[in-house]
Amino acid sequence: MKKVVMAAMGGTLAGIVATTQFVGPLVAQESARTTNVYEQLDLFGDIFERIRAQYVEEVDAGDLIEAAIDGMLTSLDPHSSYLSPDDAADMRVQTRGEFGGLGIEVTQEEGFVKVVSPIDGTPAEEAGIEAGDFITHVDGASVLGLTLDEAVDMMRGPVGSEIIITVVREGESEPFDVSIIRDTIKLTAVRTRLQGEAVVLRVTTFNDQTYANLEEGLAEQVEAAGGIDSVEGIVLDLRNNPGGLLNQAIRVSDAFLEKGEIVSTRGRNPEDGDRYNATPGDLAQGKPIVVLINGGSASASEIVAGALQDHRRAIVVGTKSFGKGSVQTVMPLRGDGAMRLTTARYYTPSGRSIQSLGVSPDIVVAQPRRAEASAEDEEETNVFNRSEADLRGSLDNDSLSEDEVQQIEADRAKAEAAAALREEDYQLAYAIDILKGLTALQPSND
Repeated sequence: MKKVVMAAMGGTLAGIVATTQFVGPLVAQESARTTNVYEQLDLFGDIFERIRAQYVEEVDAGDLIEAAIDGMLTSLDPHSSYLSPDDAADMRVQTRGEFGGLGIEVTQEEGFVKVVSPIDGTPAEEAGIEAGDFITHVDGASVLGLTLDEAVDMMRGPVGSEIIITVVREGESEPFDVSIIRDTIKLTAVRTRLQGEAVVLRVTTFNDQTYANLEEGLAEQVEAAGGIDSVEGIVLDLRNNPGGLLNQAIRVSDAFLEKGEIVSTRGRNPEDGDRYNATPGDLAQGKPIVVLINGGSASASEIVAGALQDHRRAIVVGTKSFGKGSVQTVMPLRGDGAMRLTTARYYTPSGRSIQSLGVSPDIVVAQPRRAEASAEDEEETNVFNRSEADLRGSLDNDSLSEDEVQQIEADRAKAEAAAALREEDYQLAYAIDILKGLTALQPSND
């Protein structure tokens, strides 16, 4: 016993001695760092005064300081920035779901503006803007060398006005111009519909309305289907969803999980981390779920996809997501401005960070580009669509009752609708096919 106590004491004493020996150098290092910071601040003040006094034109001191603050923040990463009072007010409006603009979520890459995703039903989406597009010019003026906020300011303008943006797109040999008419953007966070026996939940953004819209829309579609027993499963469509509020991503994930971790965040200091867990209750009542993602699925979308994937609650289908695995905190500042600062990384339940890597789908399914059908192709298709029943004087089928014929025709109509969906949206059709397969494997209640 004495040996153990002595060993412990010896360790403690050694620790004290070691600490005492390094106190002097540590204090000196801290003092040197503080002195260096003050020297740098003096340098900033000197440059500021020289600009005010000697620049070729008179400059506004407030604008200079705001530009310096924004430069300091944007030098950290693409998502940290200063929000002027006007920008901060715009951001608050956007999280409520209505604002003016083009309808695109953007970031900055290699000096150019990169489209994270166009928002459904907006002028940008209708004009054909795609996730991954690079915007190089706005109304003929280059955005190279501008901050992201400056480039976004160039794209703003009165509702109803026209803007010409120059786009560089992978697979296109030359840049091309796109004309867009600015409009008021009204975000419907979740749109729902029945596709056959599957409920499709199209989540376009994560704002204050998202979870409420999803819960209400799902209940409406389940009722329209004749109850949950008549539903094959759910497709949660997160394609081209640029993200949004973390708390809404957590609530949407929780909607389909009974227990377990949804997401964790880890900041600079270990004690600043948070862990968010699911609560009992599954809106889908155990029905199969397929999550659709693509390169325009970012941030909050990736939290949901990653959580459902890690818990094996859903099969993730599509293409690799955007890979934004960082958390931004908006901090109010004096004068009604705000600072958007990256404060943490988030991690999926299995402990993986998706920063720069994205969520990899369980089944990779690319969306083929539409090819224009020629008149000859359509004529050939029409020839092969003819059947025995189309021939004059063909015999009737006398082995089926009228109800059986109607059932066959109904099944055929569903199959034709599925085929039409493949032409319109191949990824969604693929997801619904997977749901059918999962439903067929479930044990019968009979």
